[in-house]
Amino acid sequence: MDTDQLYPLVMKAVGCAMDKDADGACDALNEIGNSGDPWDMYAACCGFAEVGKAALKKIYRGRVPNLKRGDMWAIQELRPGCTPAADLFAVRFLVAYCNDDADTGPALFNAAFDAGSEHYTESVSALLANVAGLSSLALQRKP
Repeated sequence: MDTDQLYPLVMKAVGCAMDKDADGACDALNEIGNSGDPWDMYAACCGFAEVGKAALKKIYRGRVPNLKRGDMWAIQELRPGCTPAADLFAVRFLVAYCNDDADTGPALFNAAFDAGSEHYTESVSALLANVAGLSSLALQRKP
């Protein structure tokens, strides 16, 4: 699948998820999954994460980590062991992407893919849902 096919589907998935249109988001994800290979879905996840990164920058404004200075985005699991695996994938993938971590993102994606179709689907869906939530929050922030 080339970028001209993938980009509109990524944006459709994000837009539908932000509008709480689960069927539309599912249709876009299914088209990516059925028309491409796993690396097309990885590229879609990177597209979702790019939207999430922009949302986080708007939400946190002047408190955004300076990667060139050695700062980094981080997460803290408040109740270790209580977070569903798909949600952990979503947050870890987004943080890795935001930190320009070229090793962790693909490793997380491969692990989700190798865990089987149910976990893989839940993980990609959780990433999309988290990005949609962050994006909606960012849109509520005043400039």
